[in-house]
Amino acid sequence: MAESEFVSLVVEDGVGTIRLDRPRMNAINGQLHREIKAAALQAGADTDVRAVVLYGGERVFAAGADIKEMADLDAAGMTAWGRELTASFTEVARMPKPVIAAITGYALGGGYELALAADFRVMGAGAKIGQPEILLGVIPGAGGTQRLARLVGPARAKDIVMTGRHVGAEEALEIGMVDAVVPDDEVYGTAVAMAKKFAAGPPLALAAAKRAIDEGLELPIDRGLALETELFAGLFDTEDQKTGMRSFLENGPGKATFTGR
Repeated sequence: MAESEFVSLVVEDGVGTIRLDRPRMNAINGQLHREIKAAALQAGADTDVRAVVLYGGERVFAAGADIKEMADLDAAGMTAWGRELTASFTEVARMPKPVIAAITGYALGGGYELALAADFRVMGAGAKIGQPEILLGVIPGAGGTQRLARLVGPARAKDIVMTGRHVGAEEALEIGMVDAVVPDDEVYGTAVAMAKKFAAGPPLALAAAKRAIDEGLELPIDRGLALETELFAGLFDTEDQKTGMRSFLENGPGKATFTGR
């Protein structure tokens, strides 16, 4: 990865951790989101990375966008800034691997929008999440109205966005804003354990599954089913399909070792 000031990518046992470290609260400015984008592109391309964890440290995931950087922008300036931010988070969402956000402390505004770009979210019991942009006289601008509505439905998304309230762990789990709640000091370890399970799976099939679901949600059902069939059939040209089915016939399910070829 190119020299980065605020973001690192560390790979261990097939899991790549994209670590945010911009004092004090990982406020997302232009430099930080561009470094996140670069890390996502590298993790997506690195065959040694089979699953990814997004992590902001023990204290905070990301408390939001850097308001100082955007406060004086006009609509034209914000259009350019917002497109860049959205493009960075889109690269996170498009990584062809399972991505897990490990949420400690706060994931608010742009911070929760980054978490929304992951496939799964693990939240600390004492953490808070939400989209408080309405309290600043604006709305979420990097996925908070779109990904959140697809995740929890339009009415719940409107409640979260239009009140700007912070959501605690118990409610977040109940309504589907996160997928697991654990003690605060177990967030990262739990996310890594989840990632390691995915890392042992067939990379090409996992990428196909993610693409089929994500792209299929945006298509009419007939076209989504056609995409699914295309991706399903394509996997029959892979070594992993041959290995997986041979292992199933010879040893039963769940015993194959996949190479990603």
